[in-house]
Amino acid sequence: MTPTPNRWKTLDKDLGRISQLESATAYVGRPMVATGIALAFIAVTALAAAVFFGTAPVNLVVVAAAAFGAYMAINIGANDVANNMGPAVGANALTMGGAIAIAAISESAGALLAGGDVVSTISKGIIDPVSVQDTNVFIWAMMAALISSALWVNLATWIGAPVSTTHSVVGGVMGAGVVAAGTAAVNWPTVGAIAASWVVSPLLGGIVAALFLALIKAQIIYQDDKIAAARRWVPILVGIMAGTFTTYLALKGLSRVLEIDLATALLIGAVSGVAVYAVTRPMIRARAKGMENRNKSIKTLFALPLVISAALLSFAHGANDVANAVGPLAAIVHAAQFGDFAERVSIPTWVMVIGAFGISFGLFLFGPKLIRMVGSQITKLNPMRAYCVALSAAITVILASWLGLPVSSTHIAVGGVFGVGFYREWHMERRLRGNGEKKPKVKQIGNDERRRRKLVRRSHFLTVIAAWVITVPAAALMSGVIFLILNALTG
Repeated sequence: MTPTPNRWKTLDKDLGRISQLESATAYVGRPMVATGIALAFIAVTALAAAVFFGTAPVNLVVVAAAAFGAYMAINIGANDVANNMGPAVGANALTMGGAIAIAAISESAGALLAGGDVVSTISKGIIDPVSVQDTNVFIWAMMAALISSALWVNLATWIGAPVSTTHSVVGGVMGAGVVAAGTAAVNWPTVGAIAASWVVSPLLGGIVAALFLALIKAQIIYQDDKIAAARRWVPILVGIMAGTFTTYLALKGLSRVLEIDLATALLIGAVSGVAVYAVTRPMIRARAKGMENRNKSIKTLFALPLVISAALLSFAHGANDVANAVGPLAAIVHAAQFGDFAERVSIPTWVMVIGAFGISFGLFLFGPKLIRMVGSQITKLNPMRAYCVALSAAITVILASWLGLPVSSTHIAVGGVFGVGFYREWHMERRLRGNGEKKPKVKQIGNDERRRRKLVRRSHFLTVIAAWVITVPAAALMSGVIFLILNALTG
């Protein structure tokens, strides 16, 4: 019997529904792939720790800590690394894939090659070690700090807010320490200095980035002969970048290899800057030949320095900040192995490996969200603006080291993005009002349209600021609750 046309239509509809169901299932299941890979990495880390340490009850604590350490490292990669790579991606100097590859290599190299030999178990003197006499209490306090800081960074990544990993750990240690030993155990002047860095870090980063952008506009962009101005100024700016990053790496990225004071680091940076200027000057002159006298041509000269600066920032971040993040894990390992605790302990190589690989996994699986937010959703960046942000991050850390101020690399980098955006708003308003300078005429617009054209998205600005302010208290509250639960479960 020959099928009727209606039967074929019915079959086609059924097949279409099945096809749509398969597509919908794949679409819904796609976000679960990253979560599944992350869980697999955590499970492998715990299994490796179990094989390495055996199955004695005390060492099961280390196995659990290793799993939470891997979870923390994944969250660092998802959140913290975006601050270094976001501007380069937003300026189209790097593709997302290229940024992830460079960041993964640089962060891992920084953590494994130049990561600190020792780390403060009390997270920069937040808690007096004398106040915590019981080793088990100390272990559960560090475990609570590790879990709470990882959960907070995960939540911040989910809502799209770049936060300081170090501040999260500080809050976690403080909260568990208060519950375990009372408020007298907390070094409140140190906590106050860290709270002050919430304001100091982004302000310094924003001001430095805005000043360099103003310099580039005045000396290059608004010159009649932009190419001639670029031939003169771009080698100087690249030399400043080289000197600054050499100093930055000497101070923050090479502590494991060689201990260098600020004066020596500045001297090394000055020599490096002059050398790079001498090499760069003829290269820029040769590249500038035949370029059109317009801004688009100038922007291409900043692309390569921007990529190099992003890689160096990631290397320094891996060397400096990862050790702080895995500090609680290192403290737990030391206490479980030796039955006591010290203010500073050595970081086992396998702990740094967890940090390095966890960052790479977190960056690859979850990093693009924050990279896009920092690079393009706060304000529009081009290679010149992104270069100013990267340079301000390094200069601000050096200034803070000189002044003895505790600052956050996350706050500095994002503050630099805000600084560039707000400077552009101020500059646009200045031109709209007419300041008597010989600049291109700008069409006058109404107040409503002017508000609509704000160059910094206020929703992201308020979200980020709110997340910064509540990071320490939120992590502290979560840590205190988790410590009470752990303490009750272990009797």
